[in-house]
Amino acid sequence: MSRLETDSGSTTRAAASAERPGSRARSTARSRSSAGLATVLRVGLSRIRYETRIYFRTTDSVFFTFLFPFIMLAIFTAAFGSSGNVGAAPDGTGGISVGAYYLPGMLAAGMLLSGVQNLAVDIAGEKGDGTLKRLGGTPLSPLSYFIGKIGQVLVTGIFQAALLILVARVLLGIDLPTEPGKWLTFAWVFLFGVVTCAFLGIALSALPRSGKSATAVVIPIVLILQFISGVYLQFYLLPDWMQNLASVFPLKWMAQGMRGVFLPDSFASLEQSGAWDFPLIALNLAIWLVVGLVLSRVTFRWIRKDT
Repeated sequence: MSRLETDSGSTTRAAASAERPGSRARSTARSRSSAGLATVLRVGLSRIRYETRIYFRTTDSVFFTFLFPFIMLAIFTAAFGSSGNVGAAPDGTGGISVGAYYLPGMLAAGMLLSGVQNLAVDIAGEKGDGTLKRLGGTPLSPLSYFIGKIGQVLVTGIFQAALLILVARVLLGIDLPTEPGKWLTFAWVFLFGVVTCAFLGIALSALPRSGKSATAVVIPIVLILQFISGVYLQFYLLPDWMQNLASVFPLKWMAQGMRGVFLPDSFASLEQSGAWDFPLIALNLAIWLVVGLVLSRVTFRWIRKDT
């Protein structure tokens, strides 16, 4: 073998040897990153169980976020049931029962209460009593914390919606959709809405200056949104300016999506555009999901800046 070939081979091996440490370093970094992400997910999933247990042990949270839609549906059905069906013909025929009309709104309200109200008040309270300060001193990452909170909202929201639909069918005799496509629409509107409300709840928790003032700040916002978004009032009877104002916020689109699932197609003519507009519902919820995600990440602090 010639000296040139020997030198060339030596140079190639030397270059390969020089590259190996860098390759090993990159491989090690990727392994550590994967292991770190796995740990974050594992801790987040364990916090879902913890957050859910704590939620059901808190009486006021269960009453004002979990049972409230049940109570309101029962009140509206009892109070207005004798006035006849909604959307009935002049001779009183046709239309749907009052309970059937308000069921979609109560489902949307449950999503809002579980996500926005529950998390905003809960996290503000954790800031006020020092819970977040203590968690900030542990290896717990904000992502694991978010996973725990959002997972809790998703679990309790699914349980709440399933129970509300069961009560509506069994106790109130409300007819439910039979088309698979309707239930598929229900699934994506529900999932989209719950996750969006969870992120908005995390973001809104930065607004109250203390845990004691959280309910005074959050509940009026949530209550006003429910009145202008077709939850407690029939949306098509509201003035145009109020409908336009409600269209800025996600609850209107969540309620419209639920109406598109549970109400007859003839009721679509009562919407602003005369149709259910499911693509527009998806677009608006996607926008609010991104807004909530960005705001929650930007505003979230283990400790308030002004403390």
